[in-house]
Amino acid sequence: MAGRTVSLVSLVLVLSAAVVAAEESAKENAATTAAVKWLVMVDQGKYRESWQQTSEFFRNAVRQEQWEQSLQSVRKPLGRLISRRAAGKVYTTSLPGAPDGEYVVIQFVSSFENKKSAAETVTPALDKDGVWRVSGYYIK
Repeated sequence: MAGRTVSLVSLVLVLSAAVVAAEESAKENAATTAAVKWLVMVDQGKYRESWQQTSEFFRNAVRQEQWEQSLQSVRKPLGRLISRRAAGKVYTTSLPGAPDGEYVVIQFVSSFENKKSAAETVTPALDKDGVWRVSGYYIK
């Protein structure tokens, strides 16, 4: 009887872990879709619109004019996007300097007209209204 109880507990733990993994995967996929859509705006030079589509946290931390100037000086010189592929993504509920919440940190390997190899990090957050919006963007 004790062996059956241990097996049942093990099965419940495995199934619970599988459910959590599936939920995180679904969140990662939704966040990635939002990030790619947002990146298209940035690629098209729609910097004002990209700021308007960021998370509430981002808009409170970075003024629109700052954002537009930053992208003008960092992204515009790179030229046209040649290619971009997701290289990794991680779901987390805590990030340094940000309130606890739901985030997905996505790494992209990108190539531009004037920079053959770049690493872009896009961090969507689940906003209060249940919509994934970009809360951070870094390019190296």
